[in-house]
Amino acid sequence: MKVLKLVKRAEPQHDATAEMPQGGISPTALAEPPSVLSRDVSPTQFEGLTREQLIGIYRTMYISRRIDDKEIQLKGQNKIFFQISGAGHEAVLAVAGSLLKPGYDWFYPYYRDRALCLQLGMTPLEQLLAAVGAESDPNSHGRQMPSHWGHKGLNIVSQSSPTGTQLLQAVGCAEATYRFQLIKELKRRVAKFHADEVVYVSLGDGTTSEGEFWESLNTACNLKLPVLFLLEDNGYAISVPVEVQTAGGDVSRLIENFPNLYLERCDGTDVLASHKALRPAIDYCRSGNGPAFVHAKVIRPYSHSLSDDERLYRPDEERLREAERDPIKRFGSFLITEGLIDQDELQRIKDEVDRIVNEAADQALGSPQPQPDTVMQFIYSPDVDPTAKEFDTEEGAQLSGNPGTMVDLINRCLHTELARDPRIVVFGEDVADCSREQFLDQVKGKGGVFKVTANLQRKFGSARVFNSPLAEANIIGRAIGMATRGLKPVVEIQFFDYIWPAMHQIRNELALLRWRSGNEWKAPVVIRVPIGGYLKGGAVYHSQSGVSTFTQIPGLRVVYPATALDANGLLRTAIRCDDPVLFLEHKHLYRQAYNKSPYPPDDFMIPFAKAKVVREGTDLSIITYGALVQRSVLAARQAEQQGISVEIIDLRSLLPYDWNTISASVKKTNRVIVAHEDSLSFGYGAEIAARISDELFEFLDAPIRRVCALDTFVAYSPQLEDAILPQVADVTSAIIDLHRY
Repeated sequence: MKVLKLVKRAEPQHDATAEMPQGGISPTALAEPPSVLSRDVSPTQFEGLTREQLIGIYRTMYISRRIDDKEIQLKGQNKIFFQISGAGHEAVLAVAGSLLKPGYDWFYPYYRDRALCLQLGMTPLEQLLAAVGAESDPNSHGRQMPSHWGHKGLNIVSQSSPTGTQLLQAVGCAEATYRFQLIKELKRRVAKFHADEVVYVSLGDGTTSEGEFWESLNTACNLKLPVLFLLEDNGYAISVPVEVQTAGGDVSRLIENFPNLYLERCDGTDVLASHKALRPAIDYCRSGNGPAFVHAKVIRPYSHSLSDDERLYRPDEERLREAERDPIKRFGSFLITEGLIDQDELQRIKDEVDRIVNEAADQALGSPQPQPDTVMQFIYSPDVDPTAKEFDTEEGAQLSGNPGTMVDLINRCLHTELARDPRIVVFGEDVADCSREQFLDQVKGKGGVFKVTANLQRKFGSARVFNSPLAEANIIGRAIGMATRGLKPVVEIQFFDYIWPAMHQIRNELALLRWRSGNEWKAPVVIRVPIGGYLKGGAVYHSQSGVSTFTQIPGLRVVYPATALDANGLLRTAIRCDDPVLFLEHKHLYRQAYNKSPYPPDDFMIPFAKAKVVREGTDLSIITYGALVQRSVLAARQAEQQGISVEIIDLRSLLPYDWNTISASVKKTNRVIVAHEDSLSFGYGAEIAARISDELFEFLDAPIRRVCALDTFVAYSPQLEDAILPQVADVTSAIIDLHRY
């Protein structure tokens, strides 16, 4: 208890609403400076910083460095498992933390930002809990490497390892601020919203080579979002120097002409220079003028991480020259030279910090590790279960009106859900009716390349339905940032074939956010994606069906309706559930007459993992989804003429899927075909077949058959496409062969 008390004295109490004092760590937390040195400081002498604030910033910087050193020591003793330091970056980060507001502003740091997090109010104990992988670590509860910052009370959003993925999410977070002010119904419904809040995001010089860096700048400048970009340029991306990364070796020179962007450069190892650059940049953002970019030159006195040895690629002369700019030494000397503190008092501060860090390390090492039985927690929402009965209103639903296509019923669902919930925003490429609103009354409107989002912008306005740049990662990254703030993005990737630029955001961010933060953060985004072939002319890049790539991702729900009615009910469930959902819409099925339906009521929902028995049968079962449902029905009718009774199961949702219905059907018919449009090898059907073989082998009277696409690409020629994709004849042949076995 004594250790905990000492640690807490070293940091301000967490208050999600109160503004932290400049200087961050309380000047009274450690030994008070002797009164003989208490002299008046001119308001303009040190960038307006008081003596207490200057000393407080030094304390933060020194604590940051000493935690780095302690972790390095613990790693050498095999008591922790990874270390990456913020050494050399402390000055600009401590200043940034002193100027921004924890629990008020929003923070997307990267792994060097130890001093920022300390200045905002994270304690040494909390940082060392992350190093040892303790369950009580507020950053990730032992699920991520140390220096992957996250703190709910301080608005530090969970950070991951991929370089630069935080940038678009920060833009989305700031965009939520922008849209909160435009959507009248939200102004009283959104927690932790402030009209002048700033979103901080930091990055290293190597990260500026990522495409998402440029995408984030483009959107932030285009929408004039209050994003503070802090570039911590230490000259190296592991071993690659900045002149190899960047044309001209200076990225701020390349971005000077971005409109609405406030640009400052500074020596990030100098406290006063950092303050001089950051304060007007933050004021610019807070005043609603747009984003700001501060290019801070810092140093990296330690190797990239303990997995790296910089002596392999940096000469001693360069390293020694850089050491002369060490911010800890420079600022300590400055305080003494300016008469703000003497050498003895500076040493007392260091001794007190060393004691606090050592005691925090001891307490962290004694903290319990997460229990093994918790590993499956928080893959999905623990509070909202989209497979539960409350999401099942399918039975006895009253349908009305003329039958509509899948496009019609998806569009109706979007209309009713947007009317129900003002948090829903819809965006993507071409989804709006007309971005130039002054022409809306003169044109019919686009509403998506397949017209699925037609008239949504007209009805709900451009604040809620809008076009994005042609950049898929931009769409998903921004959606994640919005979702962390309480909005409900329903976004569209125009074609499944072009989803791959967004894969980083989907796999490493969207699906992982809840789990990696131990349920501190979430991003329940719905991604609508037209998918599939059978288009006659769709060819290689408009016919892909890589379903199994996404069903392998824990944390993501994957849904694939085959009829208009199912699309309506499953989309409503996807929107109302609390997990990220990939909602796949087969392009060939959009306007088929055979899958039309009258309109269901506005609360019509179909739960996930509830398959549909499309056709009852006794001789064999076909497990299928998407475009193969109707082809299986036609094949079953042909087989029936030969006396073969075929049962057809439409899975409807692929992750999770309805094992109970599959099992019951297999036990009933004892023969199984798995049919899908995806390729045969490593496809979705292989998992279903393997599980049936594993758990239901004794009920099988024949081997499991698969009817799938060939292991190649979909060609433009209709004759080639027919040969590549599974046809009715292929399913019929499989039925007959399996029945004869």
